[in-house]
Amino acid sequence: MKLEENKYFKAVVKDAWPYTLGAVLLALLNITLFISNGSPWGVTTPFLYWATWIYKAFGGQVENWVYFNNPAHLKAINLSFLTHGGSLMNIGIIFGAFIASLAASQFKIRKIKSIRQVIVAISGGLLMGYGTRIAFGCNIGAFFSGVASFSLHGWVY
Repeated sequence: MKLEENKYFKAVVKDAWPYTLGAVLLALLNITLFISNGSPWGVTTPFLYWATWIYKAFGGQVENWVYFNNPAHLKAINLSFLTHGGSLMNIGIIFGAFIASLAASQFKIRKIKSIRQVIVAISGGLLMGYGTRIAFGCNIGAFFSGVASFSLHGWVY
């Protein structure tokens, strides 16, 4: 029997999960992360650190920027890429999404259609990154983790 025909494989990988199961799993994972890491789940701040590490590798100085006056942020950019917990989590998310797309036969490499597509993609990414800094993060950090940690900004978001 082929793997794709296995009912358990199909139920876990191919078919959509019920929303309640996804919600319960996300909640349990967030609780586990909060207990083990001491902070709720966040996705976008490690991406900021990645950009900062790249900028510093090219000789940039960020230590005097207002954002990095926060000791936690300054400490994070002085860590190595592979010793920062958020970076490791984001690598895991990217790798997990890649494996899931392969398992579901959904992975495709697409040809870049035009330079306009590249410009729009980069511009959109930069605008989203800017938005995450002024909104206390993305849906995960600002809303999901904010509400879970009983923070007012999660409910206002």
